Amino acid sequence: MLSSFVRSAFRKTSGVCLLGQNAVRAMSSSDGPFTSLLVSHPTEAITHVELNRPEKRNAMNRAFWSEMVDCFNQIAEDSDCRVVVVSGAGKIFTAGIDLMDMASDILQPEGDDMARNSWNMRKIITKYQETFSVIERCPKPVLVAVHGACVGGGVDLITACDIRLCTQDAWFQIKEVDIGLAADVGTLQRLPKVIGSRSLVNELALTARKFYADEAKSCGLVSRVFADKEAMMAAAMEMAGEIASRSPVATQGTKINLIYSRDHSVAEGLDYMATWNMSMLQTQDVMKSAQAAMEKKSLKTVPFSKL
Repeated sequence: MLSSFVRSAFRKTSGVCLLGQNAVRAMSSSDGPFTSLLVSHPTEAITHVELNRPEKRNAMNRAFWSEMVDCFNQIAEDSDCRVVVVSGAGKIFTAGIDLMDMASDILQPEGDDMARNSWNMRKIITKYQETFSVIERCPKPVLVAVHGACVGGGVDLITACDIRLCTQDAWFQIKEVDIGLAADVGTLQRLPKVIGSRSLVNELALTARKFYADEAKSCGLVSRVFADKEAMMAAAMEMAGEIASRSPVATQGTKINLIYSRDHSVAEGLDYMATWNMSMLQTQDVMKSAQAAMEKKSLKTVPFSKL
């Protein structure tokens, strides 16, 4: 039923799930309304973050790098939000970094000598790294839906998300070696932990070859492939609705512990989990979920408190 509703909504809005201006909560950058993102709320519990420079193929300009940080920091504190969907407006997901807009930052760091140039360049790089680390650090599960091209910084972005979906026409490219640099905002660190084959990661990063939806599915970069954007977005929203219907104590705790365990030993992960749940098990959500199961009721009917 939810899938049919979402498909209908997307048809009415030409591929963008919006419910009018009232659907946009008070989210903005420190300098005013977002210019590179469109934030909407298909339901109270779901936040849809859309890369919104379709005329520039959603290339990542100066505004994007700071607005993503502002946006996800606000989402992290939004007790109404239980799950996030990220997508791109227009014909493709993203063409990656906007080189024309970003050239001065990348090529002309300020400083009186090499040491100071390097110091300032490091500050710039770590600032850009935060743009995607903030997604991973956000306690709300983040689904990303990719259509068309996902190039360069787009791969950095999606590897920081929790669930990745794509269309059959999607293609991916770790482009950085083609422009004379090593990817430095997350792909080389996260992709090896997403894809099981280190050899494949090395090949993709060193050759900058394109790879397509079927290969992305077979290597584990994405979990599902859809015929077109409409079908993908309908499925993404339905999946987001399923996640949002669960206890936020459970879903947010699951995300945080999955990431912790990825970066630690099994013993360390178990110890952290025990410490986490010694407090988180003391919630009414467990009894509410168990009662719904015994009564064969959908969790969508359970009034979980906000978190």
